[in-house]
Amino acid sequence: MGDANQIVVAVKGIIIHEGKFLIVQRSLHDSGGGTWEFPGGKLDFGEQLEMALAREIQEETGLAVRVKHILYATSFFTHAHRQVVINTYLCTADHRDVMLSFEHSDHRWVDFAEAQNYLPENIKKDFERYHVADMPEFLHM
Repeated sequence: MGDANQIVVAVKGIIIHEGKFLIVQRSLHDSGGGTWEFPGGKLDFGEQLEMALAREIQEETGLAVRVKHILYATSFFTHAHRQVVINTYLCTADHRDVMLSFEHSDHRWVDFAEAQNYLPENIKKDFERYHVADMPEFLHM
């Protein structure tokens, strides 16, 4: 059964507060440890996308966010039989007091220029492909 194909659905949030957005660094003990990403996680069976995202962000950062709308969706293979579909949403938060869970070791509030120093190539490519910086919500950054 090990050769069965698997599709994993995940949700991520670009959380905006006062002209910056939140990125988090995966803990070293986790797969992909040390890489920077947006908070979020896998969808549990029966969950709505937006509710799963709000739950994951709360668990990972302690932030209660408002999920606004989807920005883009993308997919990639982690290996030959496992494909991940990521839906990335715009979110807002009332403050930036982050309390990280064990899943992440660091966080930063960044603008687009600062994000270039942290985000991995695949996320930067998604930003370009979907023209995220040109979206009205981000033009003031």
